[in-house]
Amino acid sequence: MSVMLRTALIVISVLTLWYTARKIRKSQLQIEDSIFWMAFPAALVLLSVFPGIAAWAAKILGVQSPVNFIFLAVIFILIVKVFSLSLRLSQLDAKIRTLTQEIAIRENLAQKQEKTKESE
Repeated sequence: MSVMLRTALIVISVLTLWYTARKIRKSQLQIEDSIFWMAFPAALVLLSVFPGIAAWAAKILGVQSPVNFIFLAVIFILIVKVFSLSLRLSQLDAKIRTLTQEIAIRENLAQKQEKTKESE
């Protein structure tokens, strides 16, 4: 792994850690998400400081070079993260739909009760 790539990984990872910590302090990020966004750049720093880990993993998995292994691993991890976010979004959409329907039903019932009271 070239020195330039190692330096770029370290700088970008440190900036990501700083940005994540800033969002946590402002309470704009949930704890579950912050754990991922703190561990991910920390792992990249680890791979940057100890490039032998990436070379070893690339050799074991049969990947051509350590850099390709890092790109492959990052892409895989981010795809898994996007999938988990899609699941959470689908669940939230279902909850919003259910809540909206419940509110509409309650408002409809309240309006019917008001009309029956006015007609009496």
